[in-house]
Amino acid sequence: MPSADHHLTPPRRPLGAQIKSTLASLGTKILAVALVLAAWQLVYLSGWKPPFVLPGPQVVLYALWQHLNEPLLWQAIGTTMYRALAGFGLALLIGSLVGAVVSRNTLLRKAFGPVITGLQTMPAIAWFPFAIIFFGLHTSAILFVMVIGAAPSVAIGVIAGADHIPPLLLRAAKNLGLRGLALYRHVILPASMPMFVSGLRQGWAFAWRSLMAGELVVLVADTASIGVLLENAQNLSDMPSAIAIMVVILLIGLVVDTVFTAVDLRIRHRWGLLETDRR
Repeated sequence: MPSADHHLTPPRRPLGAQIKSTLASLGTKILAVALVLAAWQLVYLSGWKPPFVLPGPQVVLYALWQHLNEPLLWQAIGTTMYRALAGFGLALLIGSLVGAVVSRNTLLRKAFGPVITGLQTMPAIAWFPFAIIFFGLHTSAILFVMVIGAAPSVAIGVIAGADHIPPLLLRAAKNLGLRGLALYRHVILPASMPMFVSGLRQGWAFAWRSLMAGELVVLVADTASIGVLLENAQNLSDMPSAIAIMVVILLIGLVVDTVFTAVDLRIRHRWGLLETDRR
């Protein structure tokens, strides 16, 4: 006899449908990149700006290729990604704990809910004068701004996920004897996972933007990072290199967003929130 889990778990999409969907998505992205490059080339050929201000795609791609063949860029990417993972990891831990506590306590929500929302809407750049004075020109200043910008988004994701749990499910769990950590582990966290992942995605966006701003404002001595390379290109008026570094920043952001999209789709499919192709 089939188990209950067999009926509750959405059927897996056929392999052919998955490959077709992946190729369609890849083709759409390639077309979008081609359109952007074509528009860029047309603007360059129009002579709207001189070449040293707005270089053409070929010049920028050549500069990007040169940077990719130099160890300095990879060292800078390593430094920046280490900061990104460290800052986002701290924001994930703090935001999850705060959101879990506030979501189940009415008094704390009334007291700190507006504060969390206010912190989320506050621009990251506004925190850097405080961070630089408090921490100095150190990586800690960058990590502080990343956490203060991303943790509220994670906390709001946890709170929103908890708010979307049906009260009947919570009552049934309590009748079964689930309390405290067991209730969070077996009911609240699994049920709020789709909203939680959305909060993580938004939190990463805040953390990444804060990191890029921080590396341009807080120049840590003797440390190569993407922000430092971008600052050096600006000081040398090297527009091809500046745009090439910007392309690297964009590509890293797209890769991480693709990971979050895949996780989000998998969770939504697992929870039966997506239509399943049964052909």
